[in-house]
Amino acid sequence: MSHVALALALGLVGGTLAGLFGVGGGIVFVPALTLGLGLSQLSGEATSLAAIVPVVAVGSFRQHRSGLVEWRSAGLIGLCSLVGVLAGAEIALRLPESTLRRAFALFLLIAAAQMALRARRQLRLP
Repeated sequence: MSHVALALALGLVGGTLAGLFGVGGGIVFVPALTLGLGLSQLSGEATSLAAIVPVVAVGSFRQHRSGLVEWRSAGLIGLCSLVGVLAGAEIALRLPESTLRRAFALFLLIAAAQMALRARRQLRLP
């Protein structure tokens, strides 16, 4: 599969998952960019952040039209996230590639475990 075709498929799958489940595109994009397109961990993370901008804009607009967005909360989270993004990017730039990759893998495992536990609890409804 060509680089362009893979990038197009990645965008389609990532966008669909973001719109359907509200998951961050990074959960889908970063592994696909590093494994599928051969980017470094840092480049994969940076590319994922840039690629998610149009997805977030369209998803937010669609959810807003349905009256589902709490704009005050979104604004507060967004402003605080700016500080976190600046700090996180600085840390990522200073970490060795292998450490960054392991930290991201740990994050994915924790996210998967959390989702599995929630699903398990919901299946045991009274």
